[in-house]
Amino acid sequence: MSISGSLINALSGLTATSRLADIVASNTANAMTEGYARREVQLASRALSGEGAGVRVVGVTRDVNEIVQRDLRLANSAAAGADLRADFYTRIETALGLPTDDHSLSAKLAQFEGTLIEAASRPDSETRLNAVLSSARAISEHLNAASKTVESIRNEADQKIAAQVSTLNTSLIQIDELNAQILAHEAAGRDPTALMDQRDLLIDSVSEIVPVRTVMRENNQVALYTSGGAILLEGTPAEIGFDPTGFISADMSLASGTLSGLTLNGRPISASDTGILGGGSLGTLFDIRDTLAPQAQTQLDAFARDLIERFSDPTLDPTLAPGAVGLFTDNGLTLDPANELGLAQRIAISAAADPAQGGALWRLRDGLGATSSGDPGDATLLHSLVSALNTSRAPASGTFSDGPNSSGDLLADLLSQVSGSRISAEDQQTYRGSQQIALKELSFADGVDTDQEMQMLLQIEQAYAANARVIQTLDVLINQILEL
Repeated sequence: MSISGSLINALSGLTATSRLADIVASNTANAMTEGYARREVQLASRALSGEGAGVRVVGVTRDVNEIVQRDLRLANSAAAGADLRADFYTRIETALGLPTDDHSLSAKLAQFEGTLIEAASRPDSETRLNAVLSSARAISEHLNAASKTVESIRNEADQKIAAQVSTLNTSLIQIDELNAQILAHEAAGRDPTALMDQRDLLIDSVSEIVPVRTVMRENNQVALYTSGGAILLEGTPAEIGFDPTGFISADMSLASGTLSGLTLNGRPISASDTGILGGGSLGTLFDIRDTLAPQAQTQLDAFARDLIERFSDPTLDPTLAPGAVGLFTDNGLTLDPANELGLAQRIAISAAADPAQGGALWRLRDGLGATSSGDPGDATLLHSLVSALNTSRAPASGTFSDGPNSSGDLLADLLSQVSGSRISAEDQQTYRGSQQIALKELSFADGVDTDQEMQMLLQIEQAYAANARVIQTLDVLINQILEL
């Protein structure tokens, strides 16, 4: 090999080792950077006129475990959905209160029974009658508040859906733009790996909203599909449509057309968690808004209806005219079974027994339909009210356990359902979270190992010194020739 050929080889070696050192420095500097994929320099031998002419840098690649990355994205989707579901049931359980909580609905129902028993022992005591009224009002107000919580959850879910759809559309446009920039960088011979990192971060954010699968195309272009088969990005980004509702009441639903569903490129698609965009936080939010929260509202309404019907029975209070309201009312009116939706939010105490509404406390003792005060020592009606609370009867609506139940049993069944669903959701949350953590650890293991980079740096240093030594030796040889 000629001296000039040796010089070319050595110079190409310096160039290659310089590039290697640059990549090692980049890897080390970004060891803690989220979304950064470790770089590797691809080298190949170079030939000139059929003879070796050193080494050349083919390009820089990202070291990404695509299998782990795919599974982690799917785990992120499932974990995001599980978190929302567990949070929903926790909020419903908190709204009702645990039986051990002094401010729970169970405690207020027990207090109501206790005040009735105390008032029956001293029916002439206005203080005790007032305690009955206060405890009954506490039950109705608790049901009002719990129903308001369900309504608030539905409204929050609707607003979150709108925000996530906006994020999804924006992210898809940005991923498409990064595809174009990556293509332009490769055409110009520039390194596109930093752009690919940005693209992966955007895909990660999308994967929490909907579970996505990536398909690599030529020139490092990427296409996106949901696990349900929807095309999110294939040449052009899809457009997801959703119209948020300003306020959601108990009677509004997707089926009635009063709530918005989803569209994909202008075509309506299923908005449930089992739909083609389901499996992540977006699908779970739709399930909360359209299924889980309405189910909770139905159970609250059924309990409120049972309470109203128990105390509006004419055989309980002979002073009540047919169709007259009992102690508990539908916002002051009689119960209309065809208008049960939202009843828990409307349940209220009869004005006849409430001095604040122009009524009189003695009607709790003498009858809500009584026109004048009767015998102050007569506790017959108060005993009947206690009996009505504990009488076993089959609820007219809702999904409760089979068989007749007392008011306390019915509430216990309701709490059991909510607590059971919460425990199941938390178990799923724990499972999905553990799966997510395990995959994250695998992903981190494929990241930058600073010890490995330092070892590589020592090899680069040796290779650089060796190439520099070759050039130094060639310089001596050339000088000796020139001195001849």
